[in-house]
Amino acid sequence: MRQGNAHQRWALLLGITITAAASANTQLGGVNLAGAEFGSAVPGTINVDYAWPSNAELDYFRNRGMNVVRVPFLWERMQPAPNGSLDALYLASLDGVVVHAASMGVRVILDPHNYARYGGNVIGTVALPNAAFADFWSRLSIHYLGNASVIFGLMNEPNSMPTEQWASAANAAIAAIRANGAQQLILVPGNAWTGAHSWSQNWYGTPNATAMLAITDSADHFAFELHQYFDSDYSGTSSACASAAGTGASQLQGVTTWLRSHGFKGFLGEFAGAANADCQSAIMSALDHMQTNDDVWLGWTWWAAGPWWGEYMYTLEPTGNFAIDRPQMSWLLPFMPTPTELPLFSDGFEGL
Repeated sequence: MRQGNAHQRWALLLGITITAAASANTQLGGVNLAGAEFGSAVPGTINVDYAWPSNAELDYFRNRGMNVVRVPFLWERMQPAPNGSLDALYLASLDGVVVHAASMGVRVILDPHNYARYGGNVIGTVALPNAAFADFWSRLSIHYLGNASVIFGLMNEPNSMPTEQWASAANAAIAAIRANGAQQLILVPGNAWTGAHSWSQNWYGTPNATAMLAITDSADHFAFELHQYFDSDYSGTSSACASAAGTGASQLQGVTTWLRSHGFKGFLGEFAGAANADCQSAIMSALDHMQTNDDVWLGWTWWAAGPWWGEYMYTLEPTGNFAIDRPQMSWLLPFMPTPTELPLFSDGFEGL
């Protein structure tokens, strides 16, 4: 079945209006492969406190059509002391994921999953100045210098800090990455858990829509990373999603308008829903919105899969030794990027 027909079929089933102009999918589509950030023990023991994604998982998701994975890890494990060397064994495990993914043409988003903190200290404070965050990214970007399969995701979900403080920390990290000559795409989250629905709100201080205009990149090769969940408080902690038609699109529309008006790109780094009809409708509405607005949306990664989720309500981890898809996989399949939409590791922004 042709891609467009698949979209129309799902739209009729769910009552979603799909714009006639929509044709090509976003450039990137994939999943978060969680596990290396699990556990509170630092450094912890691999396969006891935490686990990295396996090659079998990468193979499975690539075979389903995904071409990007977001790989969370802990900053404290990767860099045992601020401004110190990276941990060789932890880094080698990440290298293994990157190498195998690259062999299949899959990009890896590096995701320090720390909420703009290290050891409980917030980036940009006296205890953890911007320079420490910049040092971390300087070291990591040197390690992956020239590796076209890697995307730098600066930080997972900064929150509970002045937005200006976070913007200045992000700029310090971006400058450190570019100072090394690294040219890869950088994903820049906002404050307040980088929620798309709240991008222009001010309950957390200066809105992201204002403060993040200060982001600068000498290579002009960055996109804003947004997260969005569809439960009543947008936290991703409930199996219930809003039932209104077009919920997914409506929660992304404001940031879509903002991105376009400023000439920016966006990437939906986390979104998910439990296996029920309301969540299916919200998810597919959001995916259709990004496809329809693919001039500003680069793509998406579902939250989440990984070896230790068990029966987590949002898990995309297959069962039956990778033979049985989770129900939510069928929602994503019509929106997978096609090979012609993403030149493999080509130069230039459009090729990422």
